[in-house]
Amino acid sequence: MSANRSYKDSVFSLLFNDPETLRELYGALEGVTLPPDLPITINTLEGVLFMERINDISFAAGGKLVIILEHQSTVNPNMPLRCLLYLARLYEKIIDNKDVYKSRLVTIPRPECFVLYNGAAEYPDETRLKLSNAFADLEGLGLKGPPDLELVVRIININRGHNEELVQRCEKLSGYSEFIGKAREYEKELGSREEGVKAAVKYCISRGILKEFLEEHSSEVFNMLFTEWNWDDALAVRFEEGREEGREEGREEIVRNLKKIGVPLDQILQATGLSADEIVRL
Repeated sequence: MSANRSYKDSVFSLLFNDPETLRELYGALEGVTLPPDLPITINTLEGVLFMERINDISFAAGGKLVIILEHQSTVNPNMPLRCLLYLARLYEKIIDNKDVYKSRLVTIPRPECFVLYNGAAEYPDETRLKLSNAFADLEGLGLKGPPDLELVVRIININRGHNEELVQRCEKLSGYSEFIGKAREYEKELGSREEGVKAAVKYCISRGILKEFLEEHSSEVFNMLFTEWNWDDALAVRFEEGREEGREEGREEIVRNLKKIGVPLDQILQATGLSADEIVRL
């Protein structure tokens, strides 16, 4: 694979974009073993968002499961809503639209949604985000009982020192966790993100951690990880600069810069506090 490709993949999606790897990863997350003859079909959504991907990885396991996997360095509280939208698109791909009008019940694969957290900030081993937390407050309307629609996203911390038993159940997940941990460690030690990532690649190859993957994709991994982390920094720094300026021109520049580096609209909304109409106007 050429190192001059367009970087629409992240390190995570490039590493795990393989049916058998996903079979092992899902088994590690759920503590189960999927039958070896159960077909795994990757159906990741692609579009015009960051790195040209709407979501990181999604796949179907036979006709029984549809799984959405995201990796994030900053947990987005809107993930249940995003996953709901992803699932609607995925079911459209999986199911013949004409079937929903038939008199018989249409069987659909069960959805499961995961976010694998590998950010630098402290975070619990596991949390769950619920779609119902985003529902409008109905106080004063006299309505009681839980909502009729719910979607839960499991946030699993895969950093070193967290969920070690789970992480060790999948060799590539363990290697990915170690590689990201060493990259951050070396960045801090060497005072350079570029040198930190390069040192982490050398360290892992020398110790057989993701050795074949890193040898084959070292240039891509460097560029993708560098892009991802710089993108995270740009999101925070540029908003802070614009907030300090407190001027319309500053806000316009922030929005333009975030769009230039491919930040999705929902994350621009979250980072700037602006409305969708304001974003479009700017």
